[in-house]
Amino acid sequence: MSAAEGPLVVGVDSSTQSTKALVVDVATGRIVASGQAPHTVTSGAGRESDPDEWWSALGEALHQCGAAAHEAAAVSVGGQQHGLVTLDAQGRPVRPALLWNDVRSAPQAQRLIEQLGGAKAWAERVGSVPGPSFTITKWAWLTEHEPEAARATAAIRLPHDYLTERLTGEGTTDRGDASGTGWWASTSESYDEEILAMAGVDGALLPRVVRPGEVAGTVRDGSGLPFAKGTLVAPGTGDNAAAALGLGLRPGTPVLSLGTSGTVYAVSRNRTTDATGTVAGFADARGGWLPLACTLNCTLAVDRVAALLGREREAVEPGGAVTLLPYLDGERTPALPGASGLLYGLRHDTTPGQLLQAAYDGAVHSLLGAVDLVLESDADRAAPLLLIGGGARGATWQQTVRRLSGRPVQIPEAKELVALGAAAQAAGVLTGEDPAAVARRWDTAAGPVLDAVERDTETLERISGVLSDAAPLLDKA
Repeated sequence: MSAAEGPLVVGVDSSTQSTKALVVDVATGRIVASGQAPHTVTSGAGRESDPDEWWSALGEALHQCGAAAHEAAAVSVGGQQHGLVTLDAQGRPVRPALLWNDVRSAPQAQRLIEQLGGAKAWAERVGSVPGPSFTITKWAWLTEHEPEAARATAAIRLPHDYLTERLTGEGTTDRGDASGTGWWASTSESYDEEILAMAGVDGALLPRVVRPGEVAGTVRDGSGLPFAKGTLVAPGTGDNAAAALGLGLRPGTPVLSLGTSGTVYAVSRNRTTDATGTVAGFADARGGWLPLACTLNCTLAVDRVAALLGREREAVEPGGAVTLLPYLDGERTPALPGASGLLYGLRHDTTPGQLLQAAYDGAVHSLLGAVDLVLESDADRAAPLLLIGGGARGATWQQTVRRLSGRPVQIPEAKELVALGAAAQAAGVLTGEDPAAVARRWDTAAGPVLDAVERDTETLERISGVLSDAAPLLDKA
């Protein structure tokens, strides 16, 4: 391994199923070392994880990085959004964290929407209409179903906040992740006292929101992690805001992220207020905005269909007129939290490969419906879609997005964009640079561009028709 040309930083991606750590050379963007360790996620009535597992996984990932982690001058944590972490007075988890894809709080979400005066009031004030993914709805569920746990809570954190606080000893968050809670208002860029009171949240339980570029603290003694004393800790942010940093996004470039969930987003100069709730008006990690639409069912749902069929995930076949809406975990876009999967149009001659392709089509249809909604009016609608996430490497995912979008698709060669974005943020607090400019200097978005193909409007219209006809049934599932 050659010597680094500049100082080293660590970027962390604490995602739903694992924690990854990259040690990156600030001067060149070269990944000097990396590590990864898994988490456990429950699969019962809800989706939960033990935050202590995230910390253990972070330690394991960093130890895999070897001496390079100890040489790092700064670190930043990107983490899965929305999750509710409740800590007692000693800083220990009161219970497992409720994750973003736990939809048990759908009734509480609806009640909160009505309490504030409807979806339009939420969109104008907070920037988003809260669904069951949002932290505020999970707190409402907890206070209703587990009041003793709520009473024992001395601090409320998001997943990235929890790890950052264990690094520094101080409770902090950033505007990007705070904007996904439901109690941070985009109008004032602060916690909303009326909404906190309505949700029964004491503002003293919440972390301080640090500014973009501000140092959140330094690694404290006794962390047990292989950092040198005094290593700077950046604010960190949510996973999508971190990936936007990792791509060095400029306004007007749409991103499709194909992971456990599917997301569509773009950097914007303007605050979003979508009263339909399709687009969440999140803040980004730099001072701008990150309008985003999210689906709960993406690669995991398609892989599950493949497993049920006993086929490899790439073993698709063309043809047929079968429609499969893979809403295996309920759905967020469209807003059908109680839904289950729906298969329509099955015939004697339908093949397993056609069924599997229909699962891909159903997942991508949900994402493409939001692309134009996250872009500003002057954006180039023919520009390539940036395809990222684990699914972006799959040939069938690539071909399905091209066929249903009719647009060229660019696949960045950089694989760990959340961790790279966190590393760029760490570099920013170290050098004073704009972290997105750091990522552009690292050329993280570079990758092949696949040409546009003719758009498959027939499939899009068939799926839209089935969804429209079945929506009342799906909503009762």
